Amino acid sequence: MTLIRRSFILLLVVCLGCVAQTVSPDLARKIERQVRSYYKIPPEAHVLVGAPSPSSDFPNYDSVIVTVDSGEKKQDLKFVVSKDGSSLVRTVKFDLNKDPFAETMSKIDINGRPTRGAKTSKVVVVNFDDFECPFCSRLHQTLFPQILKEYGDRVTFVYKDYPLVEIHPWAVHAAVDANCLAAQNSDAYWDFADYIHSNQHEINTEKTPPERLEAVDKLTMLQGQKHNLDVVKLQSCIKAQDDSAVKASMKEGDAIGVEATPTLFVGGQEIDGAVSIGKVRAALDLALKDANLPVPERAAAAPTPAPAAK
Repeated sequence: MTLIRRSFILLLVVCLGCVAQTVSPDLARKIERQVRSYYKIPPEAHVLVGAPSPSSDFPNYDSVIVTVDSGEKKQDLKFVVSKDGSSLVRTVKFDLNKDPFAETMSKIDINGRPTRGAKTSKVVVVNFDDFECPFCSRLHQTLFPQILKEYGDRVTFVYKDYPLVEIHPWAVHAAVDANCLAAQNSDAYWDFADYIHSNQHEINTEKTPPERLEAVDKLTMLQGQKHNLDVVKLQSCIKAQDDSAVKASMKEGDAIGVEATPTLFVGGQEIDGAVSIGKVRAALDLALKDANLPVPERAAAAPTPAPAAK
């Protein structure tokens, strides 16, 4: 009987310890204010400070998770707080046994996608693209032909679909049509991508949404005829408008953090937006060096002549 009582008392003490391990209102308020200020969190977003637990990595500190909930998105931020409540530290633990860039690339399925450049390479560049996006057109014209000309013998280029359906009404249709071309001929896909990204205005100037979709289809058929594709098969594919592959690509992009277009992954390193050719080169050079591959030699720019003396 005595043993049972002792066990019960011990269990009660443990439970009371668990209950006691809660953040005080004063400390929670201090943490919330620091987090709101540093991360510029708007007033309408909710900030919840979780219960602290002993930190296994930092003596004299407790781990605490702060949840930021904007209503549309929820994010957990990990911190450690000193046991005396005087300091808060943001912690990010990295596993040095893993390569984050390689992990990102492993989550991108490029099987069956049309490629440009080297057929096989240690460095793969994946662009999540939207045919109606003007910034995508700017990046596309940066990549092709200049970057392809400089790096095409040692880098593989791949496009994935990520149409922004909320603001680009004909982007999904164009992606489906492009994939119809790709199913028969990779060059037809790339010629279509080149033309659309250089001539978006031809579609946008059409007066009605149905006319814009019809214009996309006409351009697709022209590419099909140019590359001697099976016209009946191509027409059937265009008419079916099976967007399952496009949706799968979008879901894949979401899973690796794509939020807008264009989003470029150079060997797994993410680059957002229509960046300059210099930034693309820098990312490619770094990826090639990491892969122990030679960086292409470029002629040095001619020096700017000095102004004439007056």
